[in-house]
Amino acid sequence: MSSQPLVAPMTVTDYLLHRLSSLGVKHLFGVPGDYNLALLDTVLAHPDMEWVGTANELGAAYAADGYARTVGFGALLTTFGVGELSAINGVAGSYAECVPLVHIAVSATQAMERAGAIVHHTAGDGDFERFARAHAQVTCAHAVLRPDNAAEEIDRVLSTAIRESRPVYLRLPADVASAPVSPPRAPLAPNDAPNETNVAAFLAAARPRLRAASSVAVLADFLVDRFGARDQLARFLAAGGFPHATLSMGKTVVDEGNPRFVGVYTGAFSEPRTRLVIDEANLLIRAGVLLADTTSGGFTQGFDLESGIDLGPTTAAVDGKVFENVPLATALAGLTELVTELRITSGAPAEAPVSARRPATDGPLTQSYLWDAVAAATRPTTTLLAEQGTSFFGICTRRLASGARFIGQPLWGSIGYTLPALLGAQLADPSRRCVLLIGDGSAQLTIQELGTIARHGLTPIIILVNNGGYTVERVIHGARASYNDIGAWNWAALPAALGVRNGLILGAHTARELDDALTQAGRASDRLVFIEAFTDMDDAPELLAKIAAGVRTRNGIPD
Repeated sequence: MSSQPLVAPMTVTDYLLHRLSSLGVKHLFGVPGDYNLALLDTVLAHPDMEWVGTANELGAAYAADGYARTVGFGALLTTFGVGELSAINGVAGSYAECVPLVHIAVSATQAMERAGAIVHHTAGDGDFERFARAHAQVTCAHAVLRPDNAAEEIDRVLSTAIRESRPVYLRLPADVASAPVSPPRAPLAPNDAPNETNVAAFLAAARPRLRAASSVAVLADFLVDRFGARDQLARFLAAGGFPHATLSMGKTVVDEGNPRFVGVYTGAFSEPRTRLVIDEANLLIRAGVLLADTTSGGFTQGFDLESGIDLGPTTAAVDGKVFENVPLATALAGLTELVTELRITSGAPAEAPVSARRPATDGPLTQSYLWDAVAAATRPTTTLLAEQGTSFFGICTRRLASGARFIGQPLWGSIGYTLPALLGAQLADPSRRCVLLIGDGSAQLTIQELGTIARHGLTPIIILVNNGGYTVERVIHGARASYNDIGAWNWAALPAALGVRNGLILGAHTARELDDALTQAGRASDRLVFIEAFTDMDDAPELLAKIAAGVRTRNGIPD
């Protein structure tokens, strides 16, 4: 909650910042421009808000996304036109992956709008609504603020973002930012109450299915996190002792150290034990599941989508019968009571085979060893970010330490996302240390935000996988095509060039060198660590190779 006293009247900017502060937002990401400079003076003077200037607006959107995934809401501020269009790809990714944040775009004054003036950052035709229309396609609510509706529209739009867990957009003419409004009279109330009749009907339908089931398993996904149901899921799993798995997009939504966790489910490409537990369950309970090609093994799941219990963000279903207005957290809480009442418990799944890590050698570093080593190095306070490509598909099936968190973007899959997202996640929760896995091709898109990370004194561990270009694309098609090549950069020199002071810069060509680098990184908690890990350009995770075959088929790409 904001510590700034509410004074009547307050400005529209003050009102907006107060509402953001009440949602846990303490950092505002973006790039200055002449339209938003006066508003930024207010941001700098605000006691509960810190301005984080990024290298570009796309980086700001990615950072706000990573921030929101960590604390529940994010915010970015850009200038009109050029700035907001630079950010829109990041906002679209937040929309696709259900991340709640607000994009604030500051435009020319209302007088300029009314005159249809040909001012900079417009298309030169007097249309000031063009970019708001573009954002309407990738947000769940949007508004152009006016002095007479600003407070009501801010509340409506922010409440919608929380309720739907998606981004929203506010365009703020420069003069409206300083217009007076009355302080808020009540907290935001974004969530609708459950329909108790439908909740009771859902539980009544679930009761006989649970009682009759010879085996029960749970498959969880990222929507559990987005809709605030982590705790309810943990209590449900503890009550029933059910074997459970996640999809890769929902990795770490459950404790991966739990002996009843059977792994990450990837359809037909799952480990045999994982696939057996999920696909052969007499009753499969799906919590917050959204099946995408990149997370379901190319839609090779082996269970019936119309069978079992399916818990969505606001609906629950039993064998295809849908009950509306039954929120995910409410459904899980009800099932927990039901399982406890019926005394339904599950026997422990068969123990997973324990495979010792291969010993480190002085031979060339392989990707398989890299993912195993990084997973083994995670701690309960680690937030691991994995860039889409070999990093994501390599690490997603490895178990992380109990308490570790995971961030990836397998649905939207915008390369370069994770480095700025690390900036947001690290600022959002300084008690955790971020570890980033990113390929050299992806890093070339957004490495400039390493300068922003350094400027704010952050000390993450960044592991850059140098494999000479777009290995993820080589696996799909064009193994030696020039379009999958990139320029060879002197990565070890970049941190200092971008402002990293006293960084620990390491390289690893062998497994032994990687182990040594990870050990040094763990000890150097007060320094930014940059590890360049070299792997062969044709070395790729087995899961990626299997998924790539399906991508070729679906996209009509010849072998």
